[in-house]
Amino acid sequence: MICLKAFSSPLHLPTLGRLAPPSSALRTRIAASASASAAAMSTSSSAVAAPVEHIVLLKARPESVASGAAAAMVSTLQALATQVPGLAYIHAGPILRLRSPAAEALGPTHLLHSRYATKQDLSSYATHPAHVAAVQGHVLPNALDITAFDWVNAAELPSPVSPGSAVRLTLAKVKEGVEVAQLVEKVAAATKAAGEAKGAKVSFGENFSPARAKGYQFGMVAVFDSVEELDAVEGDGKVEEAKAAVRPLLDEVVVLDFVVEPAAGGAPAPASL
Repeated sequence: MICLKAFSSPLHLPTLGRLAPPSSALRTRIAASASASAAAMSTSSSAVAAPVEHIVLLKARPESVASGAAAAMVSTLQALATQVPGLAYIHAGPILRLRSPAAEALGPTHLLHSRYATKQDLSSYATHPAHVAAVQGHVLPNALDITAFDWVNAAELPSPVSPGSAVRLTLAKVKEGVEVAQLVEKVAAATKAAGEAKGAKVSFGENFSPARAKGYQFGMVAVFDSVEELDAVEGDGKVEEAKAAVRPLLDEVVVLDFVVEPAAGGAPAPASL
């Protein structure tokens, strides 16, 4: 979790949101600041079906983006891959596009996604000196706003992230009277019915760290091999049926996309989590 003690934090079906094609300038910025993420991926061969997911949304100060301080923040966070034991996977970089009104209102510009085999590994990451130094020296001075949350994957299968993957993140608040466990169960059934729509691999679950989650109770990532595959899922009949099954339970939904860019000179093996 991207936190000192003050930063405690622990749906999307692949098409909840509106399509807004990224500009060429944004793609260039993503490639420049996120390419190091591929090099930081774990090469462990053991797959873990239920990793602990940690997501942090960062709204960078405009002056930090202009000065390069935001890019330095990303690089510092990415470097934690080789500094923190138990950190199975980490990606930090710009957000590709915001795809829902709630996402636009929240306004994040950057994202950190990391994975751990256990909650204890996540706790150890949070208090590790390298992480604390990154937060104090780079995150707090350069972020206007931070949203953070965690879940244990409730999907049956793992959702490995490879260099070049396009990932759709969804955060949801449930309607009054709906239990989050109901939503988790409904999403599990809906995603199973939809199958691996257009190649998507999903991870989802109930947020267990509410302090910095801004009331969002459920998180989901849908991982695709490329932006093109992510975009191709729009209008898929099975996905539309799955969305219809889940939508009545939802209140506010944040949906956004990000890309794990391959490093120049060749991509390492995908992360095992």
